[in-house]
Amino acid sequence: MKLIFEKSVSGRKSYSLPKLDVKESQIDIPEHLVRNEAPILPELYEVDIVRHYNQLATLNHSVDRGFYPLGSCTMKYNPFLNEEVASLNGFKFIHPYQEESTVQGALELMYELQEFLKEITGMANVTLQPAAGAHGELTGMLIIKKYLQENNLGHKNEVIIPDSAHGTNPASAVMAGFEVVKVNSNNEGRVDLDHLKSLVNENTAAIMLTNPNTLGFFEKDILKISDLMHKNDALLYYDGANLNAIMGKVRPGDNGFDVVHLNLHKTFSTPHGMGGPGSGPIAVKSYLKEYLPKPVVGMKESGEYYFDYDISKSVGKMRSFYGNFLVLVKAYTYILSLGKEGLKKVSELATLNANYLKEKLSKFLNVAYPDVCKHEFVIKGTSLKDYGVSTLDFAKRLLDYGIHPPTVYFPLIVDEAMMIEPTETESKETLDEVAAIYEKIVEEARREPDKLKEAPLTLPIKRLDEVKANKELNVKFD
Repeated sequence: MKLIFEKSVSGRKSYSLPKLDVKESQIDIPEHLVRNEAPILPELYEVDIVRHYNQLATLNHSVDRGFYPLGSCTMKYNPFLNEEVASLNGFKFIHPYQEESTVQGALELMYELQEFLKEITGMANVTLQPAAGAHGELTGMLIIKKYLQENNLGHKNEVIIPDSAHGTNPASAVMAGFEVVKVNSNNEGRVDLDHLKSLVNENTAAIMLTNPNTLGFFEKDILKISDLMHKNDALLYYDGANLNAIMGKVRPGDNGFDVVHLNLHKTFSTPHGMGGPGSGPIAVKSYLKEYLPKPVVGMKESGEYYFDYDISKSVGKMRSFYGNFLVLVKAYTYILSLGKEGLKKVSELATLNANYLKEKLSKFLNVAYPDVCKHEFVIKGTSLKDYGVSTLDFAKRLLDYGIHPPTVYFPLIVDEAMMIEPTETESKETLDEVAAIYEKIVEEARREPDKLKEAPLTLPIKRLDEVKANKELNVKFD
């Protein structure tokens, strides 16, 4: 497909304006900001522009077009109702410098969302400020760091993180000034409790856990882990990336976690991609309230809403203004539209779908850990090597069948990993169809391995040199 610049024909226009019939006037613009030459833009008819961008749109894969089982990223269908509400003029045209009295409705929405998230997580206080999950992680770790320093525990400089953790966890801990200590997974795919006990010492500041973890399993020993950490004056940080599996069923706060971050853009209706927009609120136990970023949204006795800057030990401001507000609107709408019972149903269906697909795929692919999973599971693709193909080859072939590849080569502790998260919004018919395609590709690997090694075969862009594509990006047309 040609670039729009390559379709340009000199002299063509997509507009027709009457001749200028008013006197030209001079505007006082600094000389160095004045363009002396017209920009080189494509010259096309309107219909050519419309067709070009519509063709481009058909090349994009999205959760609205097909199956998108990106494990650990919860790329579920986003109901259009949430988009519709977020696009209301009263929300999208708010200016961040408006007086509080003129945005009471928006403040009320943010206040109520804080209350919803407190109830869902079992925590005491919430900030909506962080702009994404990893940003929330950093905020949470800075809160823990400052709390330890303020309470004569500043010598605690180690954060324990499982070997199956999201890559952002160790990065966030290091950015907050901690050293990372790795704890191994056991043969069930959960935290090895004996190894954890051997690591905890007077320097242990916290443990960062995702629960269910990235292998799809709930940490059955979470109360023992919580007790162990608290007896050593260490805190528990909850990575909420996988909350979609337990929402309405289990609350991190009741499991002993002290700090929680949520991915509103994953669990609550805004599938992410290409870096945003996201939203990663932080929830904390009451004794950490005074360390939250300022401001949070409060409500006076009169019922008036306001930005509360009176947070004595705050880690400071983490985001310009008040976060990604329209993502908050979508999350608020999602929670209201489903209600308490609806959120529980989401978790139940996400778990049911994952286990249904796991069992279907286990008939011809190896599941890394066969236990009952939550919202996702991991395939061990080493059996494909018998045919001379890799997990990457398999993932590329999925593209030819209109399926977005799962997360591959993660978690790092599973050889040739394929992490699959079908989500609650897929039907049985879709899961059956997907399983049939996976089985067909396994058969192709056995009979025609070169077809997989050369895939994708049907897309406009064929197999990329991925190192070159990463290191020598060229997105500018000359």
